[in-house]
Amino acid sequence: MRKAVIFDLDGTLSDSIHSIKYCADRAVAPLGYGPFTVEQYQYFVGDGVVNLIKRVLAAGGDTEGIHLEETLARYRELFAVDCMYQVRPYDGIPELLKTLKERKIYLAVLSNKPHAETVRVIETLFDKETFDVLQGQVDDLPIKPDPAGALHILKQLRLRPEDALYLGDTATDMKTGKAAGAFTLGALWGFRTRAELEESHADAVIARPDELIQYLEK
Repeated sequence: MRKAVIFDLDGTLSDSIHSIKYCADRAVAPLGYGPFTVEQYQYFVGDGVVNLIKRVLAAGGDTEGIHLEETLARYRELFAVDCMYQVRPYDGIPELLKTLKERKIYLAVLSNKPHAETVRVIETLFDKETFDVLQGQVDDLPIKPDPAGALHILKQLRLRPEDALYLGDTATDMKTGKAAGAFTLGALWGFRTRAELEESHADAVIARPDELIQYLEK
């Protein structure tokens, strides 16, 4: 039996694409860029805030990142205020978390979203006692797909990689879970495609949150 589930946040636990779009579109508007589509943002996100802004700027025409620092500062200021804009948990996620808690499974979140906003989103959408460990982006841990964050979580829980199941919705998540040594599940309700998840060597791909339960014993 798996003893823990590590969740990605954006595109896995929370449907948050509109909050990211809302803040990033306004961050680049002074440059005359955007607005960009939800579909574009589904591929801008996933690798941390710096890469998000680099991709948004490139889509606007600043492929060299000339305006990176000023835009990044503007985005962070906006996102600190509006990180909850139209954010909601995906259907079936609250029920899945309840079932896992009843089964005494440790629950953790590993996100490339800045740590303060990661905590705010989780504590707004879910009961504060739901998760055992929350880990967003901080300066002293490399971002995903580096497995350091996942291994840091496992160390806090005093578990081995094989004790954990990792759930995410992007290639970055699949690479993170595999590199950490966890059983890695791809979530089809998120931002990316089945093809991307399978090409990134997900151990399995699921279409609904409740399907995760069957993998606790695999």
